[in-house]
Amino acid sequence: MIGSLSLLALASFGQAAYLDKRQATSTVSSSSTKVPDYFMTTPDLYPGPTATGRAPFLAQSNPAPFGPSASFVANSPLETAIPIAGDTSNTSIFTLMGQLSPYFPNPSGFGVQEYPLPKGANIIEVQMLSRHGSRYPTANSGIETFAKRIVNATKARTNFTGALSFLNTWSYQLGSEILVPVGRRELFDSGVLHYYQYGQLYNPKTKIIARTTSQDRMLKSAENFMAGFFGLDWTSNATLEVIIEGAGFNNSLAGYDNCNNSNLPVSQGGVNASTVWENVYLANATQRLKALAGGYNWTVSDSYNAQTLCPYETVAFGYSAFCDLFTLDEWKGYEYSVDLQFAGGYGFQSPVGRAVGIGYVQEVLARLQNHVLTTPTAQDNITLDNNTMTFPLNQSLYFDFSHDTNIASVLTAFGLKQFSQFLPPTGPPPNQQLIISHLEPFGARLDIEIIKTPQPVSANRSTSTPYTPGPPTTYVHFIINQRTLSLGVSLPACGMRMDGWCELTTFLETQNDSLKLARYEYACNGRYPAVPYGNITNGVP
Repeated sequence: MIGSLSLLALASFGQAAYLDKRQATSTVSSSSTKVPDYFMTTPDLYPGPTATGRAPFLAQSNPAPFGPSASFVANSPLETAIPIAGDTSNTSIFTLMGQLSPYFPNPSGFGVQEYPLPKGANIIEVQMLSRHGSRYPTANSGIETFAKRIVNATKARTNFTGALSFLNTWSYQLGSEILVPVGRRELFDSGVLHYYQYGQLYNPKTKIIARTTSQDRMLKSAENFMAGFFGLDWTSNATLEVIIEGAGFNNSLAGYDNCNNSNLPVSQGGVNASTVWENVYLANATQRLKALAGGYNWTVSDSYNAQTLCPYETVAFGYSAFCDLFTLDEWKGYEYSVDLQFAGGYGFQSPVGRAVGIGYVQEVLARLQNHVLTTPTAQDNITLDNNTMTFPLNQSLYFDFSHDTNIASVLTAFGLKQFSQFLPPTGPPPNQQLIISHLEPFGARLDIEIIKTPQPVSANRSTSTPYTPGPPTTYVHFIINQRTLSLGVSLPACGMRMDGWCELTTFLETQNDSLKLARYEYACNGRYPAVPYGNITNGVP
């Protein structure tokens, strides 16, 4: 059991005010107080699937270096120096795997430059929303079905040849859904990074509350992050609030659970578009691999599942023989297939794009305006959110842990239309903005900084004078995977600032209608027909 929480007091609404929250007193009661079951981290009462796969043995199975003339590159810890056909610029395919990419900082940014804080400016609050780390695949997924077909074929004496010959002795040995070792490291490293970034925002005399869900990988991700930020004795500094993740439970960190239509065919436009694209970009690969399949009927679906096994086996075992079956262009095609799935499932081309993420958006806004939530709001857990013991307002650091699809919908619910560009199922458009590996790799994180300045900061940051005449001003700054997201691109009222910031009062005004725009009740529970992918452009039915 980690820390304890009291459910006795209700918080009153307060005025939006920014004081030095590092001086706030602890919101956590004595550790001797009995903790409700759903706040206990041991045992985890709602962990989801927890099957563990085989242990890695990379020292024995790693084929590196790849060929007699290849230079040896030490694995660190994954073997990613795999030669890929068509790669002439040393591109890592592990940055082209959509949401299955191991964490890497956004390599190209979001169209704005990075600037240091001007002298006299102070970050006074950070709200972080983090994805879990690298994990095993979802139980009973398509790759398990593929694996059964391959094993049945080899039992029937099918003889795979050439690049597929490894399948003659291959079997599926992955676990289900829990973190793999590199996933633990991703979150630990994120905690270390966030400590270097924001360590002085923590008052060591206080104990903060951080929130995660009850799934095993979510709980372990939060714990590893806390160990990275605070050290192994982090339970002296933070209490984890573990919110039940499952059908019928309100949980803004897993907003799809209380959004019925997100799990029905009306929200499958992205999957349908991806299927169209898979038949385009995998046509050559399928013919190439079918010729090596020894009479087995190798399909486009098999090619796609084989590609998907590459990242999953790599993060689980350190190396996968599936990776170099595909060319660099085919890996770029894989990335785009994931982009289509997210655009049509959780983005602006989805009827539930805004609704799935709107609960979390309302919680962010409540913290910024210094009030709890007292009336049912989307999928927010009002039992927790109406109480400052479980929804504190006096912290300068807020750490929440969620899922890739949920975070994608949070961006949609904020109205960040930079990512609303239509993605054709026939191939990527010019200047594509929604690239899921840049937004939602394993361990992805959205950091929302609140910055207080002694005067207004010039929108033109290239000038020698950073400030313009005026009173003290507070700004909001969105950072995704260590790169600034320009709020002015999506929210015109913020203005086209070179630093991507937005005045806090203006930002809050842009969000006044966010709950109404999401049409939560109708989008999630209404009866409406499925429409072709591309007909929806604003994340609502």
